[in-house]
Amino acid sequence: MKIFKILFFIISIINVTKGMSQNIASHQWKNRVLLIITDDSDSITFQNQIKTLQTHENGLTDRKLIVYQIKKHSYTTGLKDEEWKDSSKLYKIFKTANTPFEVILIGLDGGIKLRQSDLLTCEALFSTIDVMPMRKEALKRKNK
Repeated sequence: MKIFKILFFIISIINVTKGMSQNIASHQWKNRVLLIITDDSDSITFQNQIKTLQTHENGLTDRKLIVYQIKKHSYTTGLKDEEWKDSSKLYKIFKTANTPFEVILIGLDGGIKLRQSDLLTCEALFSTIDVMPMRKEALKRKNK
């Protein structure tokens, strides 16, 4: 039984890594990643989330955050409604809640640091990041 659990864990990691190779893994140790996942890009919650983040772009940049907007069959990076790339991999890998909207913060180490199904304020986002050890170290270096 224990062998099956270990084997399942290894296979899961391989599958996530392959799926994440769609740009997410390339950010590890360089950038934090914020995934904004929606079933409907016209929803009020999704639109408000993008607007909230747009008003704090300097804070996002300072915290090395890359934003991915993800729909069922496409995704784009950044906060503009730029070119959407056809793919459902990111949606299938990261969408877990039975809600039409989800926000996920992935840390520099590639681990999920925050996941919620409602609007994420920049204050909550920044306070989550600012207590992380790597962020604290970066602030120390910056203040020297």
